[in-house]
Amino acid sequence: MSRPPFCVPPAGVGAHRLATRRGTFAVLDAAPACEPVGTVLLVPGYTGSKEDFIALLEPLAAAGYRAVAVDGRGQYETTGLPGRTAYGLGALAEDVLAQADALGAGPVHLVGHSLGGLISRGAVLRAMAAGLPSPFASLTLIASGPGRVARSQRWRARALRVGLPLLGAARVWRAVHRRVEPGEVGAFLHRRWLANAPDQLLVTGRTLRYEPDRVARLAAAGLPVHVLSGERDGAWPVPLLDGMAARLNARRTVVTGAGHSPNAERPEATAAALVAFWQDTAARPGGGSGTAAAEAAGAGGGVSRRPSADGHPSPAA
Repeated sequence: MSRPPFCVPPAGVGAHRLATRRGTFAVLDAAPACEPVGTVLLVPGYTGSKEDFIALLEPLAAAGYRAVAVDGRGQYETTGLPGRTAYGLGALAEDVLAQADALGAGPVHLVGHSLGGLISRGAVLRAMAAGLPSPFASLTLIASGPGRVARSQRWRARALRVGLPLLGAARVWRAVHRRVEPGEVGAFLHRRWLANAPDQLLVTGRTLRYEPDRVARLAAAGLPVHVLSGERDGAWPVPLLDGMAARLNARRTVVTGAGHSPNAERPEATAAALVAFWQDTAARPGGGSGTAAAEAAGAGGGVSRRPSADGHPSPAA
């Protein structure tokens, strides 16, 4: 679960409902003072919400981008649907395609965190399979790996699959959080957890446990890709993310001092890395990703990383 540094939208960030061909979705929307140089769609992870990106919105808007963070179907303030078929990866990927289309801004920069990265990858692959022009200008995967999560996280998802139907959301929360966290963020996390559709948690938890490696298919899409993470990650080990970046010929960024949620833990550094990637992508003929990992692989098969978002070299894998 990502823990945003704050949960009240700052001035200049609007909260509204985005109407799409697949229903309405709760969003936080920040626009620059001038004509946008691009539009960004941010997709949250498991048990998360649009607020996981709340601290990114102002810096992205200040850099000239319209930034829209969304609650997925059955997440927090977006209404769910009855039954479990609405929460399969394919259905959620179709939701993302509908959201991108509803923004009406041409190709958007797609950013997915954790589970949101798997969903975003699914949206890219479904658009490619349909033979349509890509609705995306780039894809950034934040702390999101090539397939299923690490074993410890699979056990947690499996425990929730058993415990949630048996105990209910309120009792599961009390079992995990023995102490009440004071302040508005603590109250928000509790409120968000209770608002999630149980079927959404169960089905997407299964996705995290069983999603196969689709990296080769994503590489074939030819979309500029950015693999961004913190220095440590319990869901997908950082060396695994390094290897995925090399396979994708992707930009690789490691945010110093961050864990699984650099978007919430180090938002300024994360925003700077995102903007640098988009600017570099726009400047490159054909929109190539510009990967350090691929250069290292060509020199001898190793994986190096881009300088961290702080500008200091991050440790080698």
